Amino acid sequence: MFLIIGYIIILASSLGTYSIHGSLAALWVPTEYIAIVGLTIGGFVAGNGSKAIKATIGALPKVFKGSGYNKAIYVDVLSMLYEILAKVRKEGLMSIENDIENPEASAIFSKYPKFVHDHHAVEFLTDYLRMMVGGNLNAFELENLMDIEIETHHNEAHLAPHVVSKVGDATPAFGIVVAVMGVVNVMGSVGEPPAVLGKMIGGALVGTFLGILVSYGFVSPVAGQLEQICEEEGKIYQCMKVVLLASMSGYAPQVAVEFGRKVLFSSDRPTFSELEEEIKNRKGK
Repeated sequence: MFLIIGYIIILASSLGTYSIHGSLAALWVPTEYIAIVGLTIGGFVAGNGSKAIKATIGALPKVFKGSGYNKAIYVDVLSMLYEILAKVRKEGLMSIENDIENPEASAIFSKYPKFVHDHHAVEFLTDYLRMMVGGNLNAFELENLMDIEIETHHNEAHLAPHVVSKVGDATPAFGIVVAVMGVVNVMGSVGEPPAVLGKMIGGALVGTFLGILVSYGFVSPVAGQLEQICEEEGKIYQCMKVVLLASMSGYAPQVAVEFGRKVLFSSDRPTFSELEEEIKNRKGK
C-alpha cells in the first residue's frame, strides 16, 4: 500500500512539476522505454543464478502483502510456547514427542493455525524441541547451532533485496547507455534543421531521465521494502530461540516466554499484562 502511495507521489512530483513548463509528449519515446526495461531485465538475468532469480521473483509479492508478523501473531507464538513448556514441566519432555512429530495433528499446535502455516518457523521449533527431547545437547551447544541456522536463514532471506538493490544501482548506467545511443544517432543527423536536432537530443536525454527515475524512484524502494520485511520475518526465530534456551536453563514457562517477549520489536511487542491475560484466558479453555 505505502509503495503505491510512494510511487504516486514520485510521479506527481516529477511529471507534475515538469508538465508546468514542458510538454509531457516530449517524454514519450517508446524505444527508450523498451531499451531501459530490456537492459534492466537482461542485467538481472545475466548477473544472477537460477536460485537468486527464483528467490527474487518469489519475494516480490511480499512488497504488497507485507511480512504478516504483528503483535497478534507474537501473542499466539508466545502463548503456544508457554503451553508447550508448561506441558513439559508438568509431564516431562517425552510428553511432547507426538506434538513435534506431527504438528498439524497436535492439540497444542492446532490452536495456532497461522503459526502452523509458517513451515520454516514450525520446522525450526520442532527440530530444536526434538533435540531437547533427545537430551544430547546442552544449552551452549544448542545456542551455537541456533545462531548458525538463524544466520543462514538471514543470508538466504536477504538474497532478494540484495539482488533488487544491485539492479537499482545498475539502472542509471543503462539510462546513460540509451542516452549515448541517442546522441550517436543525433551526430549522424547533423545536417537536419535545428528543430529536428533539438527533438532528437531531447529524446536521447530521456534515457538518462528514465534510468535515474526508475532506479531511485521505483526499484530502490522495492529493495528497501524487502529488506525491512526480511528483518521482521527473522525476529520470530530469535524469539523462539531465547524462550527455548531460557527453559533449558531452568526458568519457569512464564519467565521463559518473558525472555521471548523482550526481544521483539517495540511495535510488535505485547505488554506483560497483555501476554499474561492471554495466557490466563487460554488456560481457561
